Amino acid sequence: MQVAYRANNLFDAHLARHALEDAGIPAFVFGESLLGAGGELPLFGVLRVCVPDVALPQARDALAAAGLLDPPVDPIFGEFADPGLSPA
Repeated sequence: MQVAYRANNLFDAHLARHALEDAGIPAFVFGESLLGAGGELPLFGVLRVCVPDVALPQARDALAAAGLLDPPVDPIFGEFADPGLSPA
């Protein structure tokens, strides 16, 4: 198994898994059962969506087509390139 997607939350992990399964790629969410132990584990990096080794290239294509590999957009500044702007 290879990690195809690292999720920040459970919703993103399942969104990626469903996108992969819709593309015909078997996927498994690792770390889902660790979320209840958040007091002793790091808050980020425990959720991973994994696929079989041979399906990794197709999985990346499917995730990119679903828009899951796009960089996040800043919700405050959006498309403004000037970081000197701040909301009023």
